[in-house]
Amino acid sequence: MGKEKSTVSSQKVLFASLVGSTIEFYDFFLYGTVASLVFNKLFFPSNDPFISLLLAYASFGITFFIRPLGGLIFSHMGDKFGRKNTLVISLLLMGISTVSIGLLPTYSTIGILAPILLVTLRLVQGIAVGGEWGGAVLLAVENAPKEKRGFYGSFPAMGIPLGMLLGTTAVSLVSLLPEERFLSWGWRIPFILSAILVITGLWIRRGIEETSVFSEEKQKGNIVKVPLFETLRHHWKAVLISIGAKCVEVGPFYIFTTFFISYATDNIGFSRTTALTIITIATIVTTVCIPIMGKLSDIIGRKRVFMIGAAGIALFSFPYYYLLSTQSTFWAYFVSIVGLGILWSTIASIIGTMFTEMFSTNVGYTGITLGYQAGSALFGGTAPMIATILLSTYDNSWIPLAIFITTLSVISFISVTFLSRVQVVTTYKDNSLSQKDTVAE
Repeated sequence: MGKEKSTVSSQKVLFASLVGSTIEFYDFFLYGTVASLVFNKLFFPSNDPFISLLLAYASFGITFFIRPLGGLIFSHMGDKFGRKNTLVISLLLMGISTVSIGLLPTYSTIGILAPILLVTLRLVQGIAVGGEWGGAVLLAVENAPKEKRGFYGSFPAMGIPLGMLLGTTAVSLVSLLPEERFLSWGWRIPFILSAILVITGLWIRRGIEETSVFSEEKQKGNIVKVPLFETLRHHWKAVLISIGAKCVEVGPFYIFTTFFISYATDNIGFSRTTALTIITIATIVTTVCIPIMGKLSDIIGRKRVFMIGAAGIALFSFPYYYLLSTQSTFWAYFVSIVGLGILWSTIASIIGTMFTEMFSTNVGYTGITLGYQAGSALFGGTAPMIATILLSTYDNSWIPLAIFITTLSVISFISVTFLSRVQVVTTYKDNSLSQKDTVAE
């Protein structure tokens, strides 16, 4: 009876981590999808369309630099007061800001206040998503049997492609409206409907219990006053490794998705519909592969799976762009499915679990969030920009793009080789320390 109850509880946790993560990233990616279609025209009007588009993209990219702040705020709360309630707050904050964007008056109505409010709400989204990922991973992994941590930890990662898929689909559907209606009110529908998703997610998350691992640490009195200071003092090597490991996860993701769309349409000659369809199919493959790769890491180890994925992306970077240069639709589908669907999923599926096993429970939220969000700020929002600059500087040659992806992959590969030298340090109430070798291998 007890085992059956435990199984049901574990399934609820997996579902809660997946649903919450999906909703958060749906809201986050929805903005990026609409930015170049609506916000450039309605919130950043200019005589120069390029300036309007640039401002719209800048409002999207700025959140990558605010996400670490959100991560620090929520991770402090998560390590002090628990994972569950912190995740409820982050989801609520994301929902309120997303629905508010859908209700905002435009520049023609309230003038300069419109883009100011839009950017402010976007920053709130960044703060919310900054605290989501680490908590969702811990919620799954800390409730997992030791032999299934990789599989459990892969569920929050599935929320990234699922969120992007939902956001793209929602915008695609409302964009079928006549242009005038789409710009007038159609674009608002996906933002406002987010309220239904968020309420559902809150109901699910409120119904789960705090992780047993955190509850045990709290009962033992192992909660530290300032988790950030404790993390930097005893886990600085793990933080550096996680930032390095993040390169191959976040950089190629935005190159294989965001940058791919502009590259495929402007440089290869595909229609926007074709480019979006390619990404949609690849994203579906990603969603299917992530739990499979997570399960594989339970069999052969997190470190080994990660290094296979990093090496695979590095080796595939040149064939990826060479086959795209053939302007063949078939090869475009093939390279996207392999690059984003299979190789990237190898990294995304286990990076959360791997990070979790690098830090002690009492600073787990802070540790994994610090490395993840710092890496996102450095290599996420900047990746499409760097790729665009390389393309322009080298006369539209794809070789520098391949070198860029390879470089990110090599940095991550080298970073993770140091993983076996990291020790997990736990600080107890009497300030004594306990050390054990990392189990992330």
